[in-house]
Amino acid sequence: MENVKVENRLQGSMPKIGIRPVIDGRRGGIRESLEDVTMDMAVTVARFLSDHLKHSNGLNVECVIADTCIGGVAEAALAAEKFARAGVGVTITVTPSWCYPTETMDTDPHMPKAIWGFNGTERPGAVYLAAALSAHNQKGLPAFSIYGKDVQDMGDNSIPEDVQAKLLQFAKSGLAVATMRGKSYLSMGSVSMGIAGCIVDENFFQNYLGMRNEYVDMSEFVRRMDRGIYDQDEFEKALGWTKENCQIGQDVNPPHLTRTDDQKQGDWETVVKMTLIARDMMVGNPKLAQLGYGEEALGRNAIAAGFQGQRAWTDHFPNGDFMEAILTSSFDWNGIREPFMLATENDTLNGITMLFGHLLTDSAQIFADVRTYWSPNAVKRVTGHQLTGAAANGIIHLINSGPAALDGTGRQEKDGKPAMKPFWEITQDEVKQCLEATQWCPAVDFFRGGGYSTDFTTREGMPVTMARINLIKGLGPVLQLAEGYTVELPDDVHDKLDQRSNPTWPTTWFVPNLTGEGVFKSVYSVMNNWGSNHGALSYGHIGGDLLTLASMLRIPVCMHNVPEDRVFRPSTWTAFGVMEPTGADFRACANFGPLYR
Repeated sequence: MENVKVENRLQGSMPKIGIRPVIDGRRGGIRESLEDVTMDMAVTVARFLSDHLKHSNGLNVECVIADTCIGGVAEAALAAEKFARAGVGVTITVTPSWCYPTETMDTDPHMPKAIWGFNGTERPGAVYLAAALSAHNQKGLPAFSIYGKDVQDMGDNSIPEDVQAKLLQFAKSGLAVATMRGKSYLSMGSVSMGIAGCIVDENFFQNYLGMRNEYVDMSEFVRRMDRGIYDQDEFEKALGWTKENCQIGQDVNPPHLTRTDDQKQGDWETVVKMTLIARDMMVGNPKLAQLGYGEEALGRNAIAAGFQGQRAWTDHFPNGDFMEAILTSSFDWNGIREPFMLATENDTLNGITMLFGHLLTDSAQIFADVRTYWSPNAVKRVTGHQLTGAAANGIIHLINSGPAALDGTGRQEKDGKPAMKPFWEITQDEVKQCLEATQWCPAVDFFRGGGYSTDFTTREGMPVTMARINLIKGLGPVLQLAEGYTVELPDDVHDKLDQRSNPTWPTTWFVPNLTGEGVFKSVYSVMNNWGSNHGALSYGHIGGDLLTLASMLRIPVCMHNVPEDRVFRPSTWTAFGVMEPTGADFRACANFGPLYR
């Protein structure tokens, strides 16, 4: 992977997956006959997960197997001790046979846990699975049930496709939970323009995510710029790269508000410095220690952050659009690397939604305003164009006020189709195409301090998932999501619609998948029921993964269009109303409460 940087840039080791081979503890022939097949099952699962999963930073996922099969509480304790020392963050119990549930179960209340009970008839692991799930439910320790559809023969080391899918969905979500724990969200500034999502709710971060909150006033940018608290050599490199690769777009400001060439040059220098400084505040920079700034060199261990910008900053200084767009992209002047999760306007809730999507997909995320629903009639009236194909029922205009990850251009490809890929799969040619598809337009008049906004249009045909966390008084956090696709419009039609908002900002035309029922009966209803002015867009139909992750954190999901066969939650959720899964989700989350309370 030439010029691709794979590293853990945060403090704390990457969480591992603990594999617990559980066995019937009775000696005298029973346990002895099961030792090899049980441990082989654990080894097979560990190998499968390690071969198919990476962390979002590109590092390989490691599995840790208990030293012995677990036949009782002593061996369960030994396994727990080994996992604690190894940094295990999620556990999977496997068994081909009956075992003693309460004596062998994982009782760590903060550890996402699943059980694969082998579907065989000789010594059915499915019987243990049912009994162990019952024990977990009775003790208030929700666990995920993995049970293959087809009966296998004892000693069959293969993992059926349906079991593989559940193992991956559970493991990736569980790793996301463990990765967030102990990390920080960094607020650079405070509340932007009265947007409630900017208000930091520390109970949400601490109780639901296991994260801490860090705060820096935006004046810290001024201090670091004025005192040279950044890597000057990297600044020169970054500025040169920016001038070479960032195309200047149209300036739509009236003559009396147009900035001079000297001002625009100064703006470029400022926004590049802002980018370096924001990154350094998030994850630190050892170069700063060499300059005599040891405290600043450490950073804030921030896995996500947000920049207030409007209006306390942007009324006087160049805006944060370049900083936000470049940091959230999968590349910069240093090459291809993991994108940073940086929320526009310090919308903490959208920043965390972006973090969810990134940890589940390993790819960049698009921060967007959920700006406008365009009905077919409205489009026809304004442009004379009749929407057809995927857009026939109307479209939603996703457009952020200035920045979005350049991956969102859709100029990367998978199997010949537009995509947003994990950074280690991105080629240098794709980086070039993303840059060439983007223009940097002088900021519009209400960004009085100048700066440059990101202008591109997302390519058609990307499967995407739009999601958002909202906080509701008396209820807590609630997740909503919509799977769908990106579409494109003819250039003249796009221009007429885009210019009614702002032609210098990035646009994604989004169409949710309709089910014909409830909120997803129409595109209008999806827009009308969206709980905020912002949303985060992930590549792929990852709604099922988001549902799994939300259930681990005890965050209910109020609207989604995920097919039933991809909904995977702890087994006890059915006890709260199998005939009404949405209500059951709310009742289960309320019953068990936040993961870290």
